[in-house]
Order: sequence, then structure tokens, then C-alpha cells
Amino acid sequence: MSITDSFNKEKMLEFFNSGATMPYEFRIKSLKKLKNALFKYQDEIAKAIKKDFNKSYFETYMTEIMTVKDSLDYMLKNLKYLMKPKKTPTSLLHFKSSSKVFYEPYGIVLVISPWNYPVNLSLSPLIGAIAAGNCVVVKPSSKTKNTSVVLEKTIKEIYEPDYVCVIQGSSEATHALINQNLDYIMFTGSVRAAKEVAKSASQYLTPMTLELGGKSPAVIYGDCNLKNAAQRLTWGKFVNAGQTCIAPDYLLVEKNVVNPLIKAIKTAIMSFYGEEPLCSDDLASIIDENNYRRLKSYLSQGEILFGGRFEDSKRKIEPTILFNPNLDSNVMKEEIFGPILPVIAFENSMQTVEIIRSRAKPLAFYLFTEDKIRMDSYIKSMHFGNGCINDTLIQFANENLPFGGVGNSGMGKYHGRYSFETFSNIKGISKKTDKFDIDFRYPPYTDKKFNMLKYFINRF
Repeated sequence: MSITDSFNKEKMLEFFNSGATMPYEFRIKSLKKLKNALFKYQDEIAKAIKKDFNKSYFETYMTEIMTVKDSLDYMLKNLKYLMKPKKTPTSLLHFKSSSKVFYEPYGIVLVISPWNYPVNLSLSPLIGAIAAGNCVVVKPSSKTKNTSVVLEKTIKEIYEPDYVCVIQGSSEATHALINQNLDYIMFTGSVRAAKEVAKSASQYLTPMTLELGGKSPAVIYGDCNLKNAAQRLTWGKFVNAGQTCIAPDYLLVEKNVVNPLIKAIKTAIMSFYGEEPLCSDDLASIIDENNYRRLKSYLSQGEILFGGRFEDSKRKIEPTILFNPNLDSNVMKEEIFGPILPVIAFENSMQTVEIIRSRAKPLAFYLFTEDKIRMDSYIKSMHFGNGCINDTLIQFANENLPFGGVGNSGMGKYHGRYSFETFSNIKGISKKTDKFDIDFRYPPYTDKKFNMLKYFINRF
């Protein structure tokens, strides 16, 4: 089936050009419809994600339903202010004039979402695109078929297809949509897939935001609360079976606390998932066979201090602590995206900096310490998309913070007001009085004018 059977660009463009999406009232009504639908279908969503990769209902409500609700609540509360043109200062050289910043929608936005958080990473960008006044095409992952069906049903029920629609299909459908030459692309996924998307979109110079991943490190010093650190690292790493783009990918641990931290992490794993984690309903499955095999290959690339067992019939791998893997091994070169946690000891801070800088700039960075000077040093010297001190993942759930990567981990930011700005064409407008004119800038450029120009340059 061709995408044109489900998506009509001309009709969507006609709807957008009608100006229907521009008023505040229309956008607010659209966001409220989405919030009501989220509540209506929350149980159906949780059941669909459970079918797709055995994610627990609690994790789904916490990481999918609640986060989308927070995004909606932020936008419903702040949209009127965000839409309002903003006055900006104007240089005296432009006397007498005023300046404002205006926000206009791009037009038709394509949201390409991944499988690991199929509702959150589909609807959060959708919220920003709707708030900014766009029409939207959502392309969910084909790997989470049950969830994608529920998403499509939900969107069809509340929006006309000329305004917002969901297009199912494989990567071929994604590239067919890109080749429709739409106005903006929001892509969340792997670096490899992002390069293909960017290459296809480059022929149209389509602006885009890329939310990718990478090897997000966590650096742990002995002055932190090791029990709290162990629980927060265990949760951040193994929620969704480690299939989280901002999960701590590997730990760099101060040498003198390696053993007590590992002991505390073991305790936390057993507390969270029991003596037999493979039997725990709170440990999700790996999404597909390819990723499952890839993850199993990592198990031989370091000393297993805990876990390491797996169950093929369920595509489950125990939360695993892998000690001191070779820095050139695949597990330390590739984004893990699974329940395997490498632990590497360090003796001084420079070692951590060298290891992290030898890899692509990560999406997230985590630091566990009570030393404020050390905190400030890492924040200023390390390049990463977003981060957290003495916890993991929570920066994503704060609508007042920008979320996004840098370099290989992505480009562009969203969440909260940053979502509104990302999906808006931000226009700067200067308005000059028409009651009089100053001929200073017009030829002929006399010596008197030149001297006046130099005076202004040096005086103001």
C-alpha cells in the first residue's frame, strides 16, 4: 500500500494554508483532545506495549503516560505566553524603531518516532508541533506494531487526517514521507538511521531535529552516598531493560569504592528484580532477535560479576555487571542499549576525562559526588547533551529543561518552551516610524557623516 493511500499532502497543505491551525483557541482545543484521549486509552496503551516487548504496566505509566501528561500540562498552561510576540531591545542607531520576535508554524511536520518509548517519543514531539500551529504526520516504529495500532486509532478518533495523521510502515514508508518534501522533520532513533534520514532530506534542505543516543557515562566518586547512587544507577540503567537512549551506558568508578559500589548495585538489582530476574515481570524483554543476539555477544567481553544469564524464549537478559572490559571492545565502542553495565575503575579525574573524550559526545552525562568544585569542573569541561548530578534520567522529565544531543548524539532541543520554539519559524521584525526620516545613512557619504559614524561607533 502506498503512503498516498493514507496521506494526502495537498489536502493537508490546503488545511494549513486556510489558517485553521493559527488561533490560540484551536491549538488549546487540540491539546485538550489529546489529553482526554491519553486518559481514555491509557490502559489500552499499556497492554499494547506489554505485548510488544513485555514492559511492565508501572514502567509504562511512569515513562510513557505520566511524561506525556506533564508535557501536555506544561503546554496548556504556557501556550498563550509562548505564542505572544516578544519585544526585544533596539539599537539607538535605528532610531526611531521597535523590534519584536514572532513565532509562526513551519507547515507540515514529520515526526519519526522509535520503538523504545513508542508513545512518549511520538506524542511529546506531537504536542510541541501542535502547540506551534503545525499540521503533523506521525510515523511510528514498525517494531512496536501493537502500540502503533493504538496510536493510529487514538489520533484518528480526535483529529481530521488533513490535520494530524499516523502513517504505518517500514523504513521504505519513512523515506517515502521524507521525499514528500515536508516542512520540518523530528527524528528520534539511532545514529545510523539518522544519517540515512539526513541524507534523504538534504536534497530538499528540510530543517530537522535529530534525537539520537551514544555512550552516556556515569562517573562515581567515593564522597557520594553509595547506597543512593547504587539504587539510582540500577534504576536508570535497567528500566526498560536498558533500552533507553539516556541510560548510563557505563560506569567510571573511583578505585577505592569499586567493591562497595558493586556490592550495593548487586543488592539493588536483587531488591528490584528478585533472586531470579529472568522471572521478574518488572524486567522488560529485548525488542527483537537482532538486538538480543548483539547484546548476548557483549557478555564475553569482560568479567561478569553479576548476572549474565539469559532466556531465549523470552528474549530476556539478566541485569549484568561487566567488570573492566577492554576499552577497544565492542561493548565499550557501541551504544549498549540493553541490561549490561560495564564498570571501569579510575585513579584520577583526568582518566575519566580521557576515556569520555575518546568517544563521541554523549547524549547524557551523570556525575555522583558531593564536591561542588568537581561538579562545576565536569559541567564546564565535558561536552554532552544533557545531564544529572547524583541521579539518572530525571533531566528528561523536566519540561523546563531543554532536551537534546550534541554532535553524534543529535542536534536541536525540545521539551517545554524549547519544543514550541523548535517547531516554530522564529521571525525577527523591526518597525520604523514613518513620521520622519534621518538621512544619515543615505549617500552621498560626506566627511561630516563619516566623522559622525566613527563617533557613534566609539561612543556607544
